[in-house]
Amino acid sequence: MTTGLGALAALRLDLAGARGFDAPGAGPARRQGMGQLTREWLVSVWDEALAGRPQEGIALAAVGSLARGDSGPLSDLDLVLLHNGRSLGGEDIGEVADRLWYPIWDAGVRLDHSVRTVNQCRTVASGDLSAAVGLLDLTGIAGDPDVVASTRSVIAHDLRASARKRLPQLVDSLHLRHTRHGDLAQSLEPDLKEARGGLRDMTVLRALAEAWLADRPHGAVDEAYRVLLDVRDAVHVVTGRGRDRLGREDHDAVAALLGHRDADDLLTSVSNASRTVAYALDGTVRRAGQAQRARTLRVGPRRPRLNPLGYGLFEHDGEVVLGPRSAVATDPLLPLRAAVVAARHNLPIAPTTLANLARTAPTLPTPWPEAARDLFADLLATGPGLVQVWEGLDQAGVVDAWLPEWAAVRSRPQRNAVHRHTVDRHLVETVVHASGLVRRVARADLLLLGALLHDIGKVRGAHDHSSSGAPVATAVATRMGYPTSDVEVVTTLVREHLTLIDLATRRDHQDPRTAAAARAATGGSREVFDLLLALTEADACAAGPLAWTDWRATLLRQLAEAVAGGWHQGGDAGAATAPAVQSAQVTVDDLQAVAAGEPRVIVRPQGGAYRIDIFDRDRLGLFADTAGLLAAYGLLVRTAILRTLDGVAADEWHVESPSGDEPDAERITRGLARLSQGDRAPLSLLDRRRQFAGPTSAQSGSGNPGQARALVVPHASEEATVLEVRAQDRPGLLHELGMAFAKAGLSVRSAHIATYAGQTLDTFYLTEFGGRLLSPAKVAQTVAAIIDTCDGGAE
Repeated sequence: MTTGLGALAALRLDLAGARGFDAPGAGPARRQGMGQLTREWLVSVWDEALAGRPQEGIALAAVGSLARGDSGPLSDLDLVLLHNGRSLGGEDIGEVADRLWYPIWDAGVRLDHSVRTVNQCRTVASGDLSAAVGLLDLTGIAGDPDVVASTRSVIAHDLRASARKRLPQLVDSLHLRHTRHGDLAQSLEPDLKEARGGLRDMTVLRALAEAWLADRPHGAVDEAYRVLLDVRDAVHVVTGRGRDRLGREDHDAVAALLGHRDADDLLTSVSNASRTVAYALDGTVRRAGQAQRARTLRVGPRRPRLNPLGYGLFEHDGEVVLGPRSAVATDPLLPLRAAVVAARHNLPIAPTTLANLARTAPTLPTPWPEAARDLFADLLATGPGLVQVWEGLDQAGVVDAWLPEWAAVRSRPQRNAVHRHTVDRHLVETVVHASGLVRRVARADLLLLGALLHDIGKVRGAHDHSSSGAPVATAVATRMGYPTSDVEVVTTLVREHLTLIDLATRRDHQDPRTAAAARAATGGSREVFDLLLALTEADACAAGPLAWTDWRATLLRQLAEAVAGGWHQGGDAGAATAPAVQSAQVTVDDLQAVAAGEPRVIVRPQGGAYRIDIFDRDRLGLFADTAGLLAAYGLLVRTAILRTLDGVAADEWHVESPSGDEPDAERITRGLARLSQGDRAPLSLLDRRRQFAGPTSAQSGSGNPGQARALVVPHASEEATVLEVRAQDRPGLLHELGMAFAKAGLSVRSAHIATYAGQTLDTFYLTEFGGRLLSPAKVAQTVAAIIDTCDGGAE
C-alpha cells in the first residue's frame, strides 16, 4: 500500500494504522499524533533551511487541515512562508523558500506553497473569498509568531469590516460549490470535502466564528465532524491515496476498518453526519445575515420585529419563532402548528424554537386527536416548503416523537440506480410530488400519508419492503386515530404501491385479467385506485428521471384507461369517503328566535376546535355571508353541513381559531344581522386576512396541483343538482363560491364542506330560484364560474 509513497507519507500511514479506527477517541488522537509528527518534521526542515539566519520577521505557517489539526494520513500540506518585507531581501527569501520546499517534495508529500508578506496576504484575501476563509485558519509552525498573529488578525478584521459585501458572496460561493459537488447526504459516492455537508462546510463554520459574524454550534456538529474525518482517514488508508471521495469499490473496506456492520451502515452514518453539518451551516449563515442586518438598520440594541403568523407564532428575520405567551408547555399541537405555518410560508423554524418545542411540548396522546391528524395532513400538503421544515424537525427529534418508525429509514442508502435520495428523503420528496396530484383524488390526506409511509419497510433485512411496510403503516395510521376504513386504505396503498407500475410495464393492457388484477389490488374501489394511481406517479417522480419516463407514464395511463372501463355501476367497495358529520338540530327556541328576525348562534368548544351552530332565515346569499363572516373573524373552516328545514337554515360549522380566541357568538350574531340588512361592513376584515395569509400552492408554485375541478354528480338527488368541488383552500374561498352562486341566482339547498390536507372536497346541492333543477346550460355556466372562482384567487 505504501509503494511509491515518500518517507513522511509512509510514516503517517503507519501511525494511522497503529492508532486504530474503531476505538473511542481514536480519531482525534490519531490526527493529533499525525499532526504532531508533521509539525516536528517541519520544524527540523525549518531549522536546516534557516541555517543560523535571524528569524525575526519571518515565519513558516500552515493553513488547511494541518492548521486546523484535522489532517489525514495522506493530506496535502498547505504552507505559507510569511515575512514582514524588511528582515530578508528578495534573494534571501527565495533561497529560504527553496531550502524549505525541496525537502518536503523529496519526502513525497503533496505541497501547496506560497511566499507572502502581511500586506500581500491582505491583498489576496480581499480579492479571493476562499483564500480569505482559508487564511483565517493560519497557524504558526516555526519562526516569529508575531508575524503569524498580525496576519491572522488583520485578515479577520478586514472580513468583519467588509461583511456586508462579503457575506452574500460567501453564500453564493456555497451554493455554487454545493451545486457542483452535490449533496453528500444523498450520494452513494460522496465527496467528503466539497459536497454539501462536507468538511469544507465545517471550515466555513469556523471562518464565520473567527470573523465574529456568528457563533458556531457545537455538540452534535462536532461529533458529525469527527465521523466525516474518520471516514476520510479510512479512505486514505484503504486506497493509499490522499483523496476525499468515498468510492463504491471502497465501501466494504472502509466499513470494516471503521467497525461498521456493513457498507449500508457506513453510508447511513456518513449521511447523518453530513446532514447535521449542513443544517448547522444553514442556521449559522442565517445568524450571520441577521447580525449584519441588525448592524445595518440601527446602531445599538433594537426591539425584534415580530410579524404574527397565528397560534402564538411569529416571523422574525426570516425564521418562525415562538411568541412570548406561547403555550408551548401545555399544547401538544404547537409543534404541528409551527411546522404547518413555517412550511406554508417557506420559512425555516428557528433552531432555538425547535429545541424548545422538542424539549417542552407535551407528547401527543394515543390515538391522536382529530385536530392533530388534520394538522399533520396540512403539513404534508405544503409542497416544497415541507423539505427544509421536515429536516429541522428531524434534526431536533420532533419527527421521532411523532413517528418512532422513522428512525429505521433515516439516511438509509438506496443502491437501486433509479433512486437519487436516501429512503427518508425519498419519502419526503414523494409527499411533495403527491401534493401536486391531490385534486385527482377524493382523500388528499390519505394519499399524502400513504406517500410518506410507502417505503417505510425499507429496513435492514427486508426482502419485500411493500409487505413488511404494510403492518408498519397500519400501526402508524391507527396510532394517528384514523378510522378502520381509512387505516385499511393506507395499508393498501403501502402494500400495493408497486403493483400498478409492475402491471403497466410487464403485462398486456388488452388482457382483461390485467385490469382485473389492478382492480383487485384496490379491493374493487375506484377511489382507492385513484389514490394508488396518484401514489404510483408521485413515487416514480420522486425517485428520479430514470423511474418516470415518458414511456412509463404512457404505459401507466394506458393501464388506467383499461381499468376505467370495468368498474361496476352502483358504488365502490371499500371507497375512501369523508366521515359523516351529524347535522345541527333545530329546537323550538331556535325557531322562535329566527321568527323574531334574529339569527341564533351557539358556540361549543371541541378539543382545541369549535363547533358553531347557526340558525337564520333562509335567503339567497346566506351561505356566502356566513362563510365570509367566519373567515373575516379569522376562523378556519374544517368541516360544515348546511341544511334548510321549513325555511330555517340550520347550519353546523367546525372551525379552528389560529388566534387562540374563542369565537364570539354575539359578534357573529350581530354580523349576520347586519349582512341580512345589506350592510357589508362586517366583511371588511376579510380583504386584510387574504393579504396577510400565506401563499397558496398555486400562487407560490409549490406542489403545482393544477386547475380546480368541479364535477357533476349524476343521479345523486332528485330535488337538486349536485356539484363536487376540489380546489386549493384559502381564506374566504367559501365566501367567494357562495357569492358566485348568489350572482347566478342559485340557492344552496345543502352543502357538505370538508378540507383534507389543504384541499377542499365540497359538495353543493343547488337549485334555481323557486326550487327548479339546473338546466344543462346553467350547469355548464355554474361549473365554469366555480373553476374561475377557485383559480382566480391564485393568479
